[in-house]
Amino acid sequence: NLTSYNNNVTDGTGWSQAANTSLTNITNAVQRVRELTVEAANGTQTTADMQASAAEVNQLIDEIKQEGNAQYNGQYIFSGSATTTAPYQSGSGDAYAGNTGQVTREIAPNTPLTVNADLSSVLGSGQTTPGQPAGDGKLLNTLRNIADDMQSGNSSALSGSDLSQLDTNFNSLNGLIANMGATQERLTLASSRIQALQTSDASALSSTQDADMAQTEVNFSTEQAALTAALQAGAHIVQQSLMNFLSS
Repeated sequence: NLTSYNNNVTDGTGWSQAANTSLTNITNAVQRVRELTVEAANGTQTTADMQASAAEVNQLIDEIKQEGNAQYNGQYIFSGSATTTAPYQSGSGDAYAGNTGQVTREIAPNTPLTVNADLSSVLGSGQTTPGQPAGDGKLLNTLRNIADDMQSGNSSALSGSDLSQLDTNFNSLNGLIANMGATQERLTLASSRIQALQTSDASALSSTQDADMAQTEVNFSTEQAALTAALQAGAHIVQQSLMNFLSS
């Protein structure tokens, strides 16, 4: 019924808003790392400056992992379907402990919507072996390499592979943010449509208490079908907008 769908939309909105808040904070941290990397790559910083930058990058890595462990209603929002498991746990390096399962909410008849984001596709699991540069090429791996190269004063790596890989990771992060924005658009559309149907149903019930029940059921089914059609149309529009964004 509409109440159930409305509850699902409300819950899904909470999930997506929590995810967007964390993704925004991660974005700010990555932008700061990029600033530090550009400064360290110019070859004019002292050893002390480079060491200080490395320390700040390591601190930002910890902050990013804390954002990766964000929760909504006591559930980890970036652990896939393993919502009781912290994605990044102390004592396990940068290893990702969640999965890539989807968290879905049914926002209309036969219309499930994925409300979580696969942050592991951006952050990754860091270095495959502590102390070695080889890794998965994802954000945490890149940040560790940057911190190491700052520590060693390797300005060539900082200006080359490190900065290039960081920009690649940042683009992946922006893609994830765009996807969550599309999810929020669908939830907003669903909420508006459900509220309109609830108002319509309440008005009809108040004015026609003795209405023919068979006809009432037909009208309700028609409204449900309209809700589904509207959301599917909205999904197509949002998906096309997302594709245009990613291809621009």
